[in-house]
Amino acid sequence: MTPTELPEGWFAAAVPLCPLVAFAGLGAVMLLHRTPSERWVARWVLGSLWLALGCAGVTAARYVSRSWTVLEVNPGPLLTHGLASLEPSLRIDGLSVTMMLLTSTLTLLLGRFSVTYLHREPGFARFFLLLALFASGMSWVVESGSLAILFVGWEWVGLASVLLIGFFQERASPVDAGLVALGTYRFCDLGLVVAVALLHHLLGTTQWSSIFGARAALSLGPSLATLLSLCLLLAAMGKSAQLPFSPWLPRAMEGPTPSSALFYGALSVHAGPYLLLRAAPLLAQAPLARGTLVVVGLLTALHATLVWRVQTDAKGALAYGVLTHLGLMFAEVGLGLYTLALIHLVAHVCLRSLQLLRAPSVLRDAQARRAALRDTPAPAIARAHRLIPSRLYRLALERFALDVLLQRGGAHPLSRAGRWLDARERRWAGTVEGVTPSPALPRPAEPAPSNPSTGAA
Repeated sequence: MTPTELPEGWFAAAVPLCPLVAFAGLGAVMLLHRTPSERWVARWVLGSLWLALGCAGVTAARYVSRSWTVLEVNPGPLLTHGLASLEPSLRIDGLSVTMMLLTSTLTLLLGRFSVTYLHREPGFARFFLLLALFASGMSWVVESGSLAILFVGWEWVGLASVLLIGFFQERASPVDAGLVALGTYRFCDLGLVVAVALLHHLLGTTQWSSIFGARAALSLGPSLATLLSLCLLLAAMGKSAQLPFSPWLPRAMEGPTPSSALFYGALSVHAGPYLLLRAAPLLAQAPLARGTLVVVGLLTALHATLVWRVQTDAKGALAYGVLTHLGLMFAEVGLGLYTLALIHLVAHVCLRSLQLLRAPSVLRDAQARRAALRDTPAPAIARAHRLIPSRLYRLALERFALDVLLQRGGAHPLSRAGRWLDARERRWAGTVEGVTPSPALPRPAEPAPSNPSTGAA
């Protein structure tokens, strides 16, 4: 970064730092067991989001006026070990500027909407604390100059997502939904961990400029490029709920409506397509990964299209509508239609966030219309559903039993493996310490299923 580019670097760095400062300040107040007023919380967090939006606008204006192709903001290595180094760098190009403005604008708008929507809610301050964390994490994701920095923001976004799914913690259902999302994130984020480790081992850095350079193309080769692309694809599939990791997204609607609109209609679920767009030069060297991307995207779009038509709740239908378009974006990236995928992403973010915010009002209006006009005919789309074969209709109504399949094929084997590893660890620790290992905790018994015929609860 040259001296003439220094102001742009400071403005770009301020976009994720402003909400991070708001998160730290509000978190410190709450750790002191003080309950800040709603007005103070709103002014503190929204003020930081206004500053972030202003800095993003200045960065975008300077980028356009100077006609840069790419601007790397690199203050130097943060950690160094041998040939490997961790550099907190930022990358400003057309893709990051577009996503930076979109992220800052929508986070501010949804934050302002939440001030009124969550008025007098006991978790008001907690919601805005997590909103500030999400805003900072998402900005790190879209501005990251390396895969390692992207991973940091990726984890912050996932943490805020899980905690907001379980926001209404007094009920068991939101907490269970948050745990399902957490398990999916943990498994799929292994792809990013492996990709970061491989790049550090092979290239000594995870800078995007180094990954896309000529030296990287010669060092990686087609096989390693395919492996890295598949690792990134696994991470994107988990964050964007692609098959077979789709079941967590409809459950995520247990959170407040503003967080559902911001996370699962607008920004968080679109982090997967953004990661693939950022890694497009790497995908270009991996035809197998691109083919897998197209297959996964089209299967997800087909599955979600069939399921959303038979949903009985508005948020569930919108969740599967989001999945349909996300699958199409994955297919567009796999086919090399990067500009179309970016336009599709921006348009879909704006549309779905509006639809999810309007969902409660639309339901109320529809109920009032039906009450006034009792003989209202069914919508045309409902009449078209009669053409679906009954067996396919039933499978779609049961969401193709993906929850059961994942539970039996993934959760149960991992649970058994965890108990086996726990027993081996206790035995090994006892051998080393010369004591008898304590027995493992017994598995809690599952409650007996209810019997509808006897009216048992």
